Order: sequence, then structure tokens, then C-alpha cells
Amino acid sequence: MVVVLTPYWFNGVQKLKVVSQSPPQPPRGLTPPSMQASVHKIRCLSQLRSKDKSLEKYIYLQQLKDADTNMFYQLCLDHMPEITPLIYTPTVGDACLQYSQIFRRPDGLFVSYKDKGSIGKVLRNWPRIDEARIAVVTDGSRILGLGDLGANGMPIAIGKLSLYVAGAGIRPSSTVPICIDVGTDNKKFLEDPLYIGLRQPRISEAEMNEFMEEFMYEMSVVFPELLIQFEDFSTDKAFSFLSSFRDRYPLFNDDIQGTGAVVLSGFLNAAKLSSAASGRPLADHRILFLGAGSAGVGVGMQLMSFFKLQGLSDEEARRRIWLVDSQGLIYDGRGKLAEHKKFFSRNDYTGAPMTDLVEIINYVKPTALLGLSTLKGAFNQGVIEAMSAHNPRPILFPLSNPVRLSECEFHEAVQWSRGRVIFASGSPFPEQQHEGRTLYPGQGNNMYVFPGIGLGAILSKAASVTDSMIEAASLGLADALTDEERGLELIYPRIERIRDISAQIALAVIRCAQKEGVDRTPHLQQLDDAELLKHIKGKMWNPEHMSHL
Repeated sequence: MVVVLTPYWFNGVQKLKVVSQSPPQPPRGLTPPSMQASVHKIRCLSQLRSKDKSLEKYIYLQQLKDADTNMFYQLCLDHMPEITPLIYTPTVGDACLQYSQIFRRPDGLFVSYKDKGSIGKVLRNWPRIDEARIAVVTDGSRILGLGDLGANGMPIAIGKLSLYVAGAGIRPSSTVPICIDVGTDNKKFLEDPLYIGLRQPRISEAEMNEFMEEFMYEMSVVFPELLIQFEDFSTDKAFSFLSSFRDRYPLFNDDIQGTGAVVLSGFLNAAKLSSAASGRPLADHRILFLGAGSAGVGVGMQLMSFFKLQGLSDEEARRRIWLVDSQGLIYDGRGKLAEHKKFFSRNDYTGAPMTDLVEIINYVKPTALLGLSTLKGAFNQGVIEAMSAHNPRPILFPLSNPVRLSECEFHEAVQWSRGRVIFASGSPFPEQQHEGRTLYPGQGNNMYVFPGIGLGAILSKAASVTDSMIEAASLGLADALTDEERGLELIYPRIERIRDISAQIALAVIRCAQKEGVDRTPHLQQLDDAELLKHIKGKMWNPEHMSHL
């Protein structure tokens, strides 16, 4: 085995790290005589496909990742459309629900409220501190659309980091999945004898804030080169912690910012198709949201960028967006509102509460209807027909995950819109045939943007992740369509190209970080775009060789 080392400095001490390494060859006799990687890949794929349940496939893949990391990621790269739904949404939702039952061994850090006062000691138990570059942190309080799952939320962090590796070439040993365990209000789990988390109700808001202050400070001390992604915190905590920490540490919230970025990208392309059919200017689009949690409000704020790109002011952009929650249209005269809902609350409606979605559509006359409600079937036939009555090409984005919580399915949208819908969902759906044409659903999967955001932030050593960096990632994704993909009226690129897409997004993020003065890599500022893109791709880890991110 040939190993190449390079010196580097860490906390004032010179150390060595591997920058390249030929694949290790096991001693003769420890593998079968005709063992070949190419054949073994076929064997592993066959074993995977022999499982008839998605959760069994998930378990198999997690065990494969433990036993043979390179083979796991080789399968991910070679069979992205097949593997991604198994290691993340929608299957990861079932994995979280049953995590205490399928648990094999720890695969991440559990930091509990019992560790308060000594969180730094717990973090230092991580075996690869020097290599750590990206952490996904969840407290399990709002996992997908499944609610409070407590410590069973760990698969979310594990799955997201697997996508960082597969999608952007982050080295596996650089990833740190973290579950903050501060109790759960899920009575079923508290009564489950197999539940792996703390058996106590969630701590108070004041206690949580104090805990997070210690946690974030210790993270910055123990992992000085770490980018943090917050994931699946409850709505109020998601906004609060993002606001509290984003200017002090390198971090972003994928539910608020990543979802917003990927939806903005898809909406840019969808709006062009819709406007081409209607003849209406892009600035005339009107967006109605069903769902006003952290994701809904975060996406709404991100979509204001679409209108500002068309020349509208902040206030004009805000006026193009309407929100609906469980009590109907959100407007000032309705009564007391949660703080995060006030931004998009309407002051131009003073009537009685409006709760029927079809009635709201006929009042607002939106060109786009977005769902982040986790209400299965909320976009029913009447809703989609109402959208189609107002638009020759209605835009429909049912974004709730997993599939069983999606507001509608693609075949329903095609049928009820008579094939005119421009569609993107949070979970994958199969293509549909309609009047001799093949129609392709978009998937507004955060996987399109967060790996590239992470890669760009890591390589630029960004001191913070700014709103402009998130918007740059979104615009980079929107521009990533090929001519062939545009000809098929796709609004997102094919997922098989994820690594090229991530490299392009990372380039846009790095350039934006440089422009905003938050990057800490002066040598990258000297490179032109072609040189920087080559540098980015050269840093990506591949299963066949070692990288040096």
C-alpha cells in the first residue's frame, strides 16, 4: 500500500494527514481467490434488491456502510435514483419511527441534557476530531412530518451526511451526526421499553436556550473547522436558534434555508414555463402556501428573492405571497398569531375567516400552490381543478415528506389538471403517460443544494453562511439544467448529475463568500472560475481513492 502524507497545523501542533492512498490489499488467504470489486458490487446490489421492504433495504445499506464504506458509496453514486430514497426520504421516516427497534450500534454522537456542564468532554470522545468538517445536528423535535421522535431522530443526521458524501464528495470520516437528546413529549416512546433516549418530557424553553449556548460554544472549541447544519428542530426553535447563532458560528438550517433554496430554484424554472403558456410577466406570479411552519415561512422568505429578481421591492415581493395554516388564510384581523407567521399576514383582507382551500384559491387566484402542511390529500380534485381554471399551466409543489404525507401524488395532479400541471414534490414519484406524452415530476429535494452549500462553505472556510450564499446556491441550481433537460420541461436536473451540480453550486457559494468577505481562504481568490472549479472537483472524495478535504 502506498500512502502519501502532508504536514498541517492543528492547535499549534504539526501533524500529518493522508492526502492519497492506494486501496489496501488484504493479506492473501483472507479473501476468496476470485474476489473482484466489480463482481462484488453486483453481488451487493443483488442482495439489496432481494429485500422486499424498504426498511429492510435501509438496514442492509447501513450494515454495508459499516462493513465496507467504499462499496456503500459506490452503490450510491452508480445507482443514485434507486439508493437515495432508501437512505433518506421517504424510507428514513420509517427508520426513525422504528429506530429503537432496528438499532444495531451507535453511529454518531448523542449529547443529552444529562451532559449539561460537561458537553465539551462528551464532544471530545468523538474519535476523529481532527478530521471533522461537517455536522448535522437535530434534537428530534420535528422529524419530517412525523412530529417529536426524540433520540429516534438520529437517522436523519446520519442520512443527511450520507448525502453530503455521495452528493458532494465530503470525506466520510469528516462527517459528525449529532442528536441532542433533551427528552421527548412522545408518550408512545416514553412507554417503549426499547426506546434509546432519555425517559423524560422535553425541557423548558429557558433550559433549552441555556443548553444550546453551551453546546454551540463547545462545538466551536472542540471542532474549530466545523460547519453545522441544523435539522428538524421544531418551528419556533428552528427560527430562534438560526437567528441566535448564525452570526457567531458557521451554520445554516436546512429546513428553513435549504428547502427555501431548492424551491426557489425549481420555481424559477417552473415560472418561466407557466408564463410562457399564459403570457403573463414573471413579476405577476402569485404564490399560495398551505403550511406555515418553519419550512413554509422559510420558503416564503426565500421566494421573495424571485420577485426581487424581477425588479420588485421587498414590500412588493412580500405582497405576492399568501399563507394558509390549519385555521385558514393568515390575515391580521384573524386574531393572535405566532411570531413567525406575522411577516406574511395579510392586511388587505378584513372578512370572515376563510378556511376552505378552494375558496381561498378563487379569492387569491394564485399561479402557484405550494404544500408544506403534511396533510395527505389536501390538494384534492377540487383544489387542482380550481388551480387549473385560473392558469393554463398551474404550478403545484406538494413538498411534504414522506410520501404518505404528500398533499397529492403526481398521477392525481396529471389527471385532474389534464396534463397541464408543472409539478415538483418533496418525495419521488414515477413519470406518467398522458395523451401520448411522457410527463416527468420534479423532486424538490434538498439534496440538490445542501451538499453544494456545505462543500462551498467548507472549502472557503466561511466564517458564516449568509443569505446571499444560500441564494447563490439556488441560482446555481436553476442554471444547471442541460438543453436536453429543458427540452423535456424538467425544472430540476437529473439526480444522476448531482456531483457536477454540487461542484457548480460550491463555486457559486465560494464566490459569494468572497464577495461578502466571510471566506478565509485568500489563495482561492486568486483562481479564475475554471481553475476554482477544477480545485473543487479535485477535493471531492471518491470511493476509489482518498481525498484531502
